[in-house]
Amino acid sequence: MNIATANNTENVGDNIEQTLSVFEKWKQDIWAWLTDLSTWEVMFVSFIKILFIVILTRVVTKVVHRMIEHAISKQQQTRLGVNPRRLVTVGKLLKNMTALAMNFIMVLFILSEFNINLAPLLAGAGVVGLAIGFGAQSLVKDIMTGFFIIFEDQFAVGDVIRVGQFQGTVEMIGLRSTRIHSWTGEVFIIPNGIIAEVTNFSLNNAIAVVDVAIAYEENVEKAIDVMNESLASLPDRNENVVGVPQVLGVQSLGPSEITIRIIAECRPYTQAPVSRQINSELKEALDKHGIEIPYPRVVTYHRPEAGGVKHGT
Repeated sequence: MNIATANNTENVGDNIEQTLSVFEKWKQDIWAWLTDLSTWEVMFVSFIKILFIVILTRVVTKVVHRMIEHAISKQQQTRLGVNPRRLVTVGKLLKNMTALAMNFIMVLFILSEFNINLAPLLAGAGVVGLAIGFGAQSLVKDIMTGFFIIFEDQFAVGDVIRVGQFQGTVEMIGLRSTRIHSWTGEVFIIPNGIIAEVTNFSLNNAIAVVDVAIAYEENVEKAIDVMNESLASLPDRNENVVGVPQVLGVQSLGPSEITIRIIAECRPYTQAPVSRQINSELKEALDKHGIEIPYPRVVTYHRPEAGGVKHGT
């Protein structure tokens, strides 16, 4: 029993001596490393490099942010009535993406200064990104298409557009989908990824085209003068009419009518109500001046009877 206790005590003492010797050696190594002039030179050079990387990253980020602000400001000036909040949102999104990318690159350069192997990190990030891309292809496509729709200002909230077979007023534009409200009440929610072609009816002024028919027995020049006189003050009565409507003249000669064409420049997507008003006012003006608008007639013919030929209308 005494021999076993003595052996245990001896082993404990040996372990303590070994631990102390390892600690002493480690302390000596650290002291030698701290007192080595080359160590401080390397640390100073690394510090200067890291500081330069951080400053360069901040400068590049600031420059890119200024370019984004300039592009957003230019986009606001190229189109009237654009929603400024939407452009501000796009600007913030671009700035955040730029800052994230630049900070990621900065961290990689800093880690390389500490002799850390970046190959496994980059390989892991590539595998993760590839997995996300394959797993959410449609989502990524929707987001990317929505981003470019917003950034390029292809259409805005309140615009009347046609996407494929869907037409209506844009109610909402998101990175994922676009919501369109048709004039008959339907609401279409369209994923941005399937938007390949867009027809925007709200970017430029529209042209209202009206064809008015008069009878062959009427004087064409008089009818044109009446139309011009009636439509001369239309811009004052309808704010959607940009300029005085133009009576172009005889458009066609039909079986029982002469068709005269009138055009009027109006605000975007207001050609339908403007055309209705022009038709209404021209009908009233032509009736007032006794100019006949042709309508279908039926002529009946009766066979001859005793005493002559009888016919009527």
